[in-house]
Amino acid sequence: MIDPMTAGSSGATSGTIAPADAAMARYAAGDEAAFGALYESLAGRLYGYIRRHVSNRQACDDLLQETFLRMHRARGTFVTGAAVLPWAFAIARRLVIDQAGRNRRSPSLVDDVDPEPLAAVAGADRPEQAVEARQLAQRLTGALAQLPDSQRTAFELLKQEGLTLTEAAAVLGITTTAVKLRAHRAYESLRAALGEDAPA
Repeated sequence: MIDPMTAGSSGATSGTIAPADAAMARYAAGDEAAFGALYESLAGRLYGYIRRHVSNRQACDDLLQETFLRMHRARGTFVTGAAVLPWAFAIARRLVIDQAGRNRRSPSLVDDVDPEPLAAVAGADRPEQAVEARQLAQRLTGALAQLPDSQRTAFELLKQEGLTLTEAAAVLGITTTAVKLRAHRAYESLRAALGEDAPA
């Protein structure tokens, strides 16, 4: 778990506070009703992150619930004015890592297919576009799997989860320069593996 004090901005600009940050501030201050707004602001992004790393849908639901439970338990230590998004992602990431360790010790059956390749092909107009999109998604997944964990995680947080450099640095507990370097190395490796198909 990271210190919210070191977290970067999660969308606030020019003095305005992001809805998730405002909701967390109210919730940390004891406003139970603010939980709904907090959940609404974060659940979709957190679930998307968890789903990319955990194949079992029930396990994803459980990890999302556990993420919010841990946020609830630690809300008294949350610093008003800090950004909640990096903090929430750091909690979810720790749970995903723990889940991966449990899966290695006791493998479970995959209950459905990875949603990402399907999302990529859903908007395709022609069957050949769908096939190409699926193949590209599979190549990208394979190329990402070959990266060192540190590079892959930085790339995913920036490019797939849409976090800022500051937010990703807060999640990983490193400097923004280190995040930028890891993501750049990941991109260079992906470009070498995928050529023109590498993500921008």
